[in-house]
Amino acid sequence: MKIHHLNCGTCCPAGGRLFDGTSDAPFGHLVCHCLLIESDAGLILVDTGFGTRDVDHPSRRLSAFFRALNNIQLRPEETAIAQIRRLGFDPADVRHIIVTHLDFDHAGGIEDFPHATVHVTACEKAVADEQQGGRFVGTRRYRPQQWDEVADWSLYPLGGGERWFGFDCVRDLQGLPPEILLIPLTGHSWGHAGVAIREPGGWMLHAGDAYFHRGEMAASGYACPPGLRGYQAMMEVDRAARLRNQAKLRHLVAGTDETVRLFCAHDAVEFDLLAKRSRAEGQAV
Repeated sequence: MKIHHLNCGTCCPAGGRLFDGTSDAPFGHLVCHCLLIESDAGLILVDTGFGTRDVDHPSRRLSAFFRALNNIQLRPEETAIAQIRRLGFDPADVRHIIVTHLDFDHAGGIEDFPHATVHVTACEKAVADEQQGGRFVGTRRYRPQQWDEVADWSLYPLGGGERWFGFDCVRDLQGLPPEILLIPLTGHSWGHAGVAIREPGGWMLHAGDAYFHRGEMAASGYACPPGLRGYQAMMEVDRAARLRNQAKLRHLVAGTDETVRLFCAHDAVEFDLLAKRSRAEGQAV
């Protein structure tokens, strides 16, 4: 397999470094870190960021509250389908989409790939269909119009599976290579999960929104800009579970003999590092 790192949505919330920890400008810089995987099963997307319909009809597709709060930059060239074409692939060859969860900034591009099977936890799909997930944010974070045309869902349980470095995991995802696992990481949403991918010498783990800033995973001590801490608190559905999974992720990075490249969905520094590294390596997995 070969993996491409894609930013499928830029957000520039007011507050600069209070949100991203680095920007000197009045506005921060967050990404929607997605993966495109070349495999024998066809092209596989991990998360989709914002899609073409979000760009064309933002008021119909996205909550005005989150558009304003996150200062979402809806750029046609950042959609997954546009980037896949630039890489020289046919979007019709995207056969599978794995979503960490169904929040608006992760699921917006699903319907750009009508022939793909969408893989997600059963709990996340059920909660999203009912637009639960916090009294205020439930109907704003989940936008069923982003996935209501999907014909092929593959749903998975949260627990009772095998173990992966101390985490529950779902192996043998339908139609996907055995090197790809679904790792439940609840707390941010009820059915949130990460995606682990076997690579030479270790693993890559897309942790979705299990954390938001690289400083939360630092061995030297927890660090997260106050804007992101507030955003996480607003979006969480189970604080204890979210913090417990963050602690397990920190232990995973520090305590395993195998290399685990851990990253989240929105940290621009993590994205830039991994995107540059994969281009340099011509990343074959």
